[in-house]
Amino acid sequence: MPDLLIELFSEEIPARMQDRAAADLKRLVTDGLVESGLTYEAAAAFSTPRRLALAVHGLTAQSPTLREERKGPRADAPDAAIEGFCRSVGLQRDQLELRDAGKAQVFFAVVERPGRPAAAIIAEVLEAAIRTFPWPKSMRWGSGTLRWVRPLQSILCILSDEAGAETVPFEIDGIRAGNTTEGHRFMSPGRFAVTGFEDYQARLKRAHVILDAQERADRIWSEATNAAFAQGLELVADKGLLAEVAGLVEWPVVLMGAIDDAFLGLPPEVLQTSMKEHQKFFSVRNPATGRIEKFVTVANRETADHGATILRGNQKVLSARLSDARFFWENDLRVVQSPSGMDEWLEGLKAVTFHNKLGSQFDRITRIAALARDIAPQVGADPDQAEQAARIAKTDLQSAMVGEFPELQGLMGSYYARAAGLPDAVADACAAHYSPLGPSDAVPSDPVSVAVALADKLDTLSGFWAIDEKPTGSKDPYALRRAALGVIRLVLGNGLRLRLAEVAFAGVALHAGLLKLVQDVVEATPAVHKHADDLNAGSSASVTRALALRKAVEKADIEGTHALHQVLKREQFDISEGQTNLNTAMEKLQVARERLEKGKVQADENATELLSFFHDRLKVFLRDQGIRHDVIDACLAMPGNDDLTLLVKRAEALTAFLGTEDGENLLQGFKRANNILTQAEEKDGVEYSVGPEPKLAEAEEEKALFEALDQAEAAILPAVRAEDFQTAMAAMARLRAPIDAFFTAVQINSDNAIVRRNRLNLLHRIRTICGGVADFGRLQG
Repeated sequence: MPDLLIELFSEEIPARMQDRAAADLKRLVTDGLVESGLTYEAAAAFSTPRRLALAVHGLTAQSPTLREERKGPRADAPDAAIEGFCRSVGLQRDQLELRDAGKAQVFFAVVERPGRPAAAIIAEVLEAAIRTFPWPKSMRWGSGTLRWVRPLQSILCILSDEAGAETVPFEIDGIRAGNTTEGHRFMSPGRFAVTGFEDYQARLKRAHVILDAQERADRIWSEATNAAFAQGLELVADKGLLAEVAGLVEWPVVLMGAIDDAFLGLPPEVLQTSMKEHQKFFSVRNPATGRIEKFVTVANRETADHGATILRGNQKVLSARLSDARFFWENDLRVVQSPSGMDEWLEGLKAVTFHNKLGSQFDRITRIAALARDIAPQVGADPDQAEQAARIAKTDLQSAMVGEFPELQGLMGSYYARAAGLPDAVADACAAHYSPLGPSDAVPSDPVSVAVALADKLDTLSGFWAIDEKPTGSKDPYALRRAALGVIRLVLGNGLRLRLAEVAFAGVALHAGLLKLVQDVVEATPAVHKHADDLNAGSSASVTRALALRKAVEKADIEGTHALHQVLKREQFDISEGQTNLNTAMEKLQVARERLEKGKVQADENATELLSFFHDRLKVFLRDQGIRHDVIDACLAMPGNDDLTLLVKRAEALTAFLGTEDGENLLQGFKRANNILTQAEEKDGVEYSVGPEPKLAEAEEEKALFEALDQAEAAILPAVRAEDFQTAMAAMARLRAPIDAFFTAVQINSDNAIVRRNRLNLLHRIRTICGGVADFGRLQG
């Protein structure tokens, strides 16, 4: 069985595309070969900056001969139908076979497709793979129509076995396949022929090309760590950078250089980020001081001066880059150490939109600060520090350094907060409040950091819930699932006893503007009382004066009567004006109250939906830790399900209990009791929930169950209140034997109606006692 070797040689392939391209080449070619009838034993793909290679071992020499039978029309069918069938199978009418099929004869076509040589199939498959290759970006060059990531220069395609190697005849866009390749561009120019994969790999290495990307990465890491260790330093690990650099070189040569003393005062993260982003340098740290003092660069060739010229050029460019970083650093420090401090950046965030429906970053910070202050007492943090940290945690978004290196946001905020003389807890919260970002990210533990991190994520979640931008299906453009998981990990990782429903409502309320609506009601209420009091006072005075004038007019002439009319007219006008003012104030109060009530209803709905979303994410989180979904559902049905720490504590204890023989058998006993009770209640149309009478027990097993339930209830209820679920589960385990014995010896549906009702009430008690720990009805088994 021959082996196949393919190499597509081109100009430099971007490092970020190489791994995916190698996998795509393997998939396209091997799938095409299998679909064409060829099989193989193993396949491996490789990539370097200038080539994609695929080695297929144990390929069949040709595809198998295929014999296919197809049933056609009846013999007495119209000629047009028979001729159409002949055209579809590629045969003449006299080549068809007539066979008996029930009461009629039917035409059958027997089509044989002979096997094809592997070389012919490979040529077709490879051309299709090249023409449809899924590069993220591709280009055309010259006058051809072929598209490739960079100009394709040559194709190597050979089949080799014990008899030797042969080139697969193949040509695409003027490029003819051959059996030759090239080595290193500078160290081993020129082409050479190969006879198979082993020969290809060995000759490439002699030509200063390491074919395997992982081997290049291992070589870089080994030489770089050894060079750092020799000088008492350590290489800063960066798997992403290592993979990228391994894709930039075919023959890695590790060189170490020094950073100018003028830049050693920059934060280590700034040095590391600047060198990585701009130069693809590895950072070398002094373990005694934690400072980044040197760098490692990887050249693509060996030189006579052992890389001295390369290092000088790199250091010159590096100094220019680090000069920019130092300028950003010093400029930012001048801002935070000025009299206005970080408030200048905070004001600048008013012009930065967070979301067109959620306001600016300043608006968001205001909400987070209010929420952090509310959360602080519940996580053991100082409310003033939590609010202060929340107000400045995102101000570094306005800094020059974060503008250049956005990935340093938060971290730079902690440096600037310390430079401004703020407490360490506040500075730490600036760096930690984004965490945890992913499943492997550490969870903050400092109380102030926890308060701000929770407030940040809850504001994001409640905000997008308020504007109805929730995740749907696989779409989650605002990473809300990650934010919810972050809240869960913060709560569970710190063992917080946080009532998530209340906190979620607080976040939603801030977005709904409930505080403003409450203030509107508060402000409108005094106006109503004031106008009502004025109206009462005015009416009383008017009546008093009118009565006095009426008495006077009895003794007066017509002029006195006219004067009385004028007074009454004026007083009536005053009363009307007072009533108008009162009506206006009451209308304003009513509108304010209606808006507040509507806002509260919407906030309640959003908070409930948000809590349900947390529960869904918790199910995923706990399922990954081996807790069954039905166990989680059984615990979610209990009171206090917004206390995630309590919920998980209950679920872990229930999982351990169900893993025992007693637990599994008790579950079966509960389900039997529950099923019998449910059927009886449906049949009788009543609920059997009255306390059963021990005096009506007949069998010894029935009496023993009464006693066991009394003992279990006395142990379970205090244990559940104390959140000692292990003790509660142990007490439940002791019910297993009495329940089993009861069902073995006792007939529930007794002929005696009183005894039957009492036994059904006894089953209800089993259900109630078990339900005090978890909703056993939701458990499977």
